[in-house]
Amino acid sequence: YDSMRELARREPTFALHVHVAVADGESAVRALRGLRVHVPLLLALAANSPFWQGRDTGLASARVPIFGTFPRVGIPRRFGSYAEYVEAVDVLLRCDAIPEPTFLWWDVRLQPRLGTIEVRIMDAQTRVGDNAALAALVQCAVRLEATEEHVDEAIAARPEVLEENRFLAVRDGMRAEFIDPAHDTRRPVRDILGELIAACRSHAAALGCEPELAAVAALAAEPGDHRQRMLAGVAQGEPVGPALGMLVRALAADFSAGAQPAA
Repeated sequence: YDSMRELARREPTFALHVHVAVADGESAVRALRGLRVHVPLLLALAANSPFWQGRDTGLASARVPIFGTFPRVGIPRRFGSYAEYVEAVDVLLRCDAIPEPTFLWWDVRLQPRLGTIEVRIMDAQTRVGDNAALAALVQCAVRLEATEEHVDEAIAARPEVLEENRFLAVRDGMRAEFIDPAHDTRRPVRDILGELIAACRSHAAALGCEPELAAVAALAAEPGDHRQRMLAGVAQGEPVGPALGMLVRALAADFSAGAQPAA
């Protein structure tokens, strides 16, 4: 509370955080540069929080703007090297702005203590298989960007486009059409996802997660926000009312059904 004041009293939100180990700092920064462009896509695919305070927000992911009231959030700037990243964090530490690096709540960040890059933008999923699909996509995307730096420079160099696409993902989820500055047009997020999956297939083979990556298509066809609205039986923007209890029970059943017993 001393640091965050009233923001600390806001309703808690829960995201899906995926850590992927990388060989060294420079590889991690290369991956970070590429993942900045993928943040809106990952958010659109994982959007799973349409309800807040008992009503439909009309958003695919209400969690993101709620958490957005915190400082040090969003897509990080582009870093040219690991040393540049470290200095950016260290200046905040030296000036007592933050007590330690995990108080940087960026959508994607490095975790040198763990040797990982951490993707934090995605909503948590109800079904275990959907979480596995997202983890596989992130794992493959990190390997892709760390080894090939398969980044769209037309978007990477335009933070305003990245932020707009991030908002479109918050609002529309898998129904979004992202800005494509290279062609001065909008593109369906489903097409962009298909291209990323295709680029990741060889990496999935190397990592042994081909079945999980293949499951991304099923999640894209029935994303979490759409499924929650169908289970609640409400149209977008309507109050949830008594259906909220039924929805929570259905989601709890889904989660329990996917849980694996301990060995």
